Amino acid sequence: MQLRFLGACQEVGRSGVAVKTARSQILMDYGVMINHDLGFPVHISPRDLDAVVLTHAHLDHSGLIPLFYAHASRLPVYGIEPTFKLTKVLVRDMIKLSGYYLPFEYIDLENMLNHVLPVNYRSKFTVGDAEITLVNAGHIPGSAQVIVAAEGKRVLYTGDFNLIPTHLVPGADRAYNDLDAIVIESTYAAEDHPDRVESERNFVLACKEVVEAGGTVLVPAFGVGRSQEIICMLADHNFSYPVFVDGMALDAIRMLEEHPDSLRNQEQFKQAMRQADQISNWNGRRRAARTAGVIVSPAGMLKGGASVFYMENIANNKDNGIFLVSYQVQGSPGRILLDEGRFILHGKARKVGARVEKFDFSSHGGKTQLQETLRDLDKRTKVFVIHGEEANCRHLADWASQELGLQATTPRPGEICDV
Repeated sequence: MQLRFLGACQEVGRSGVAVKTARSQILMDYGVMINHDLGFPVHISPRDLDAVVLTHAHLDHSGLIPLFYAHASRLPVYGIEPTFKLTKVLVRDMIKLSGYYLPFEYIDLENMLNHVLPVNYRSKFTVGDAEITLVNAGHIPGSAQVIVAAEGKRVLYTGDFNLIPTHLVPGADRAYNDLDAIVIESTYAAEDHPDRVESERNFVLACKEVVEAGGTVLVPAFGVGRSQEIICMLADHNFSYPVFVDGMALDAIRMLEEHPDSLRNQEQFKQAMRQADQISNWNGRRRAARTAGVIVSPAGMLKGGASVFYMENIANNKDNGIFLVSYQVQGSPGRILLDEGRFILHGKARKVGARVEKFDFSSHGGKTQLQETLRDLDKRTKVFVIHGEEANCRHLADWASQELGLQATTPRPGEICDV
């Protein structure tokens, strides 16, 4: 059995790992890099593949899979059912915003969705000579880790995973049994997240401070997962002021309401979403921007979406707040706002007068979680560290080698490794 690393090598974005056996080849994820420009993983031909397994809907894992169907592919795509509806929401939006730069169109996305084969957690299925099992990843609803067994070997691909339960999903399943290799993410390999309960308390308190002084809080959040998490969080803490939700987050809410089994607490989700004011037009946006309350809106990195409209309207007022709750890629508008206190609008840099803060509600495992996962492995298990900035990948690989005596490496794009 061999692993071929196509992306997310010493970087966060454009994930893709292929597992090859004597009789089959399975691709796990095939995403895009969304930064200043779109970036793609190493090319692989659909003719060389027997199946695709999609771990979750986020574009850095799902965004390039429709390309295969621009070439009349009939590849089956496996995953947990909510993943496909959420992927449709995200990829359609990407095509709308960046279609000129993409090598596929809406019709190819639809063709891909016609070839999906939903499976359940812990239900085994076969592709050629490989037996595949998906287990809960604790990242977003429908997210999965992938276990591939073939030729007497067992490989785990964690995708994005999180051991800490959130308002939306339970923590990741770590009942892996014996493994010969693990492909593990390292987004936060060098740092632990602050205590979740304390972070939530501080966030809600900060929102109250701004709103009670008559200000408006903008919470730029990823449309799938983080937006709904924030709304549930505010409801759970009995936040009694107006909460607005806008943009793609609304589509994701409707998708998740169709799949209540993917949620940790169905009733809490329904109640929280009912309490939020769901904005559907420009009059609603203008009203929200003038209201003392909290606006939850994509894009999480302020790269587009309704959050840009709100930035234009509230960012210059010192009584308002902009509370970032999503991962901020280097060079993204959100990262520039955090580091430099300015926002690029219509090509011009504007100084931001509003209160700017970052709150850590990551759905990725932190340093301790990643290390705990590796501690549980047999000494013979090979470790391949990906999906982190170069320093983080190296940090986790070095720790695994020096502290645990594991054979740990940080693959390069296109590298092929034996299991």
